[in-house]
Amino acid sequence: MSVAVTEHHGPWTVQDVLALPEDPRHRIELVGGALLMSPSPGVPHQRASLRLAMLLSLAIDNAEAPLEVLEAVNVIVPDGLLIPDLVITDATAAADAGTTLNADDIIVAIEIASPSTRVADKKMKPPLYAAAGIPHYWRLELEPAPRLYLGHLERGHYTDRLVQSGETTQLTDPFPLDLDPARLRR
Repeated sequence: MSVAVTEHHGPWTVQDVLALPEDPRHRIELVGGALLMSPSPGVPHQRASLRLAMLLSLAIDNAEAPLEVLEAVNVIVPDGLLIPDLVITDATAAADAGTTLNADDIIVAIEIASPSTRVADKKMKPPLYAAAGIPHYWRLELEPAPRLYLGHLERGHYTDRLVQSGETTQLTDPFPLDLDPARLRR
């Protein structure tokens, strides 16, 4: 089922977006009263997402951290509603959640850049996640070779550390993890 956006007048609200019927062909986000629609991710994106989610879940379990990895959940931010590809969230908040999670419950927002989302993931979403106070924003780019930008919130914006394909980085925050972006595309 496709979403009929022409029938709406005026700025959209979070409640308006959540009242829309599910559309498996699009992700519908809300920024400043306007809809941001992107097609559902392709197979390379989904493969990388699944592999990253599995690595993160294993690291969380090994650290016995009270966190959980979720895919494509609605996150309420001050300027609307975003749907990160993956989030690492407080496990209690996830267990108590319904349709949305509050940005306060998100530890890491992760976007996997696709051709249709590359500009939004790089330019638009980091300031929105930063304004929401999300401590980490990670962006995985798959082309030409996988590389991971690990953003840490400092003084209201993200300071990125780039990890190239073939490099292994050792993270300690928010939990211990050794990660080489090349493992996400095999």
